Amino acid sequence: MTARVSADGRLTSFGRDGLVFDVVDRGPLDGEVVVLLHGFPQRASSWDLLAPLLHASGYRTLAPDQRGYSPRARPRGRFSYRMSQLTKDVVALIEAAEPGHKVHVVGHDWGAAVAWTVAAARPDAVATLTALSVPHPAAFMRALFTSRQFLLSWYMYVFQLPWIPELLIRRLDPVAAPRVTERMAAGQTAARLARDLEFLVSSGALTPALNWYRAMPFSTPSQLAEVTVPTLFINSDSDPALGRTSGEHVHRYVTGPYTFRTLTGIGHWIPEQACRTIGAVPRSAVPAGDGRG
Repeated sequence: MTARVSADGRLTSFGRDGLVFDVVDRGPLDGEVVVLLHGFPQRASSWDLLAPLLHASGYRTLAPDQRGYSPRARPRGRFSYRMSQLTKDVVALIEAAEPGHKVHVVGHDWGAAVAWTVAAARPDAVATLTALSVPHPAAFMRALFTSRQFLLSWYMYVFQLPWIPELLIRRLDPVAAPRVTERMAAGQTAARLARDLEFLVSSGALTPALNWYRAMPFSTPSQLAEVTVPTLFINSDSDPALGRTSGEHVHRYVTGPYTFRTLTGIGHWIPEQACRTIGAVPRSAVPAGDGRG
């Protein structure tokens, strides 16, 4: 494992198994570390609105472009994107930045799925967990087969197909298909949606990013383990991809202190739509009471 640090002490990249991951390192260097994990179809820039609020509270943030999104970390084949590898990437970042110390982990969308798994597997490395939008993997699986979540997740099934999702996304035209892009945006601004799609299509990240979904059949029971660290889960009531039921099941899989909050009138893109609301994380992940409901 290798890490590159700039002259001013900033971690700019880290390596694992021959892959090199780019990192955005900001905030006070002596602050507690918060690892920010983006989801699909975004990258580290998705935290640009939230990160300054954490810096103002004294935290240092590390936002990696994860596997498939970093240009030098794009292995071939969907098997390379299974959850076990995604979590090992994050552990490698933690060990490169804060060896022997715990960090706060915040994740959104796919980044939340990774964050749940890291927290369950390595409580010795995680001080607090804050998961945005996506519930614990076991809660999601439970909802998938007991609620309308099965229908809401239609796109996951489509993404299993070879080359067709790439073709459709490359041809997506917000002007020609406004209803499709409006549903994809789910509260995101048109400019930010265009930014994310442009990055996927032009940077070579599209197939690697879709491979996160295509690797789902390689999931293992370890992803369903209980989380013992202090946890805050935040979802929203206007998320078209995630229903209410999955969030209600999360408490079954967290044995440590747990808080659950639902944001009203917010879509899927919580880090950008509600950055000020969640700007108190990760201290808010250490609840004064139990929010299991």
